[in-house]
This record gives sequence, C-alpha cells and structure tokens, in this order.
Amino acid sequence: MEKRKDGFLINKGEQDKDFLFGTRAVMEAINANKDIDKVLVNKELNNDLIKELLKLAKEERIPVVRVPEAKLNRITRKNHQGVIAHISAIQYASLDNVIDECFSKGIAPMVLVLDRVTDVRNFGAIARTADCAGIHAIVIPEKGSAQINSDAVKTSAGALNFLPVCRVKNLYYTVKDLKKMGLNVVSVTEKTEREMYEADFKAPTALIMGSEEDGISPELMGLSDEFVKIPLSGNIESLNVSVAAGVVIYEAIRQRK
Repeated sequence: MEKRKDGFLINKGEQDKDFLFGTRAVMEAINANKDIDKVLVNKELNNDLIKELLKLAKEERIPVVRVPEAKLNRITRKNHQGVIAHISAIQYASLDNVIDECFSKGIAPMVLVLDRVTDVRNFGAIARTADCAGIHAIVIPEKGSAQINSDAVKTSAGALNFLPVCRVKNLYYTVKDLKKMGLNVVSVTEKTEREMYEADFKAPTALIMGSEEDGISPELMGLSDEFVKIPLSGNIESLNVSVAAGVVIYEAIRQRK
C-alpha cells in the first residue's frame, strides 16, 4: 500500500495520471470531491457495491457509462473490478458565477458553447485560443464532450489551468438559461447566408460551435438568435472546428476592440 497526497491509502499502481480504478477507490475519490469527468462501469455488474457507487455518482452529478468489460480491459489490464473513473485535469467552474461576475464588472460576457466536440486536441486548441482572446468561459455538456485530461491541458498550452470551463448536465436548458440572462445566442453554421461580420458581438454573447461530424444539434439551432458562417472561397467546404472557433472568436474580439 502507499499513501496518496490526499490522505487515503491505495494499492500501488492503482492510479494512472488520467484515471483511477477499483470500486471503493473511485467512491473514495468522489467523496473526497475529486473532479471526475465520468465513471465507466462494467454493464454486467449490478451488486450492492455497484448500486452504492451509481447512487453516489448520481448525487454528485457525475456521468456514468455502462460499458463492456473489454473496453475497461483496453484501458488497464490491472484489477479494475469493473470500475474506472476518468479524472479531470482541471476544476470546473460555475457558469452562473462567471456570468454574474461579468455583469457585476460592467463587462458583456462572451462564452463559448461546444456542442459535442469530442476530440481532445481540438478541445485543447480551442481552449488555448479562447484564453488568449479573453473569452470568459467554455461551456461543455457532461456527456458527449472531450475528456479534459493531461493531453487536453498540454494541447491548450496550459490555458485550461486558467480559463473557466463549465460542465453542465444539459446544453439545451443551459442555453435557455443564458438567453434569460440576456445573452445573444449565435450559432456558427454553414447553413446560412449571413456572414460572421454581420453579427453584433459587442452584446453579451453565447457563441455555439458544433461537432465536425454533425454540426450544431437541431435543438440548439432552434434556440439560436442568430446564425452566421465563415466565408470560404477555396475548394474545401469547411474548416477544422478549432480553426473555425479561432476565426469567429477573433472577429468577435475585433468588434469589441
């Protein structure tokens, strides 16, 4: 056994830099208020201890994914007991607090909503640009988003250590709340003729970027106040999402300057 910095004992080798495994070890980490991206649980297991873990994760709003044992074995061949937790490399921020702080300082908030952006390196690159540009927060869903691990932090050049990242249960209801707070919701999509230069980014803004595969979900499109596109003149019809985010973010910053 060895002692971790947070005080409790674990079997040596039980923890990797990005994940923790073993039912009780994961439960202890949750009780110790560790920031956990998600918990993977063998879909065949349903004993009392697993039920206790599922209840605890639900109470703490930690996403749980039931998966085949083979997927767990691909992550580690050690005795994971059917449970692996992906540990977040950052502490998540409260979106309400971010917005309230902006308004209290007389600043028009600018937040970036990422709808199903799952590639870790794209996410890190977006975070790097967002921090450089002074974006106030990135908003991601609990499920269907890139895991914020050491690779994401490295790709962000450390920006994720400073930029507030707000993980929410449901993007649809979060965007509705942002509208109620007075933010203008702008979706970046090729399904419009209006170019990004025509949007008013000086107003409080929630800027939505969608996945490279499917773009922005119809539900979020339905909540949007404006739709804008990045003008393209070449043979390729779209930009990588991290590049697209950078282009639109800096148009917004240009207007604000």
